[in-house]
Amino acid sequence: MAEKKTAKNKGSAQTREDRLKAALKANMARRKAQAKARAVSDDSDSPATSSSKE
Repeated sequence: MAEKKTAKNKGSAQTREDRLKAALKANMARRKAQAKARAVSDDSDSPATSSSKE
C-alpha cells in the first residue's frame, strides 16, 4: 500500500517540479525585462540629471 502512495507522489512531485520550473523561468524572464527597462530608463535620465547639476 505504501508503494502506491510513493508512485503517486513521484508523479505528483514531477508535475510540481515541472510547474515550479515553468514558474521560475517566467519569473526570471520578467525580472530580466524589468532590469532591461530600468537600464534604459536610467540611461535616458542620466544626461538630464548631470546637466541639471551643472
